[in-house]
Amino acid sequence: MAKKAVASMQKGEGRAYAKVIKMVKSPKTGAYMFEEQIVHNDDVKAYLAK
Repeated sequence: MAKKAVASMQKGEGRAYAKVIKMVKSPKTGAYMFEEQIVHNDDVKAYLAK
């Protein structure tokens, strides 16, 4: 079953957006965490480059 955020992107202009999951290292513990964000397709590479 899809999450509501993903399911609502299937209609109309929603296809212009992508759900991006990025793995980042915590500065405190050194463990890796996952950040999820919905980003416009044109900005995906810029988001991952941060």
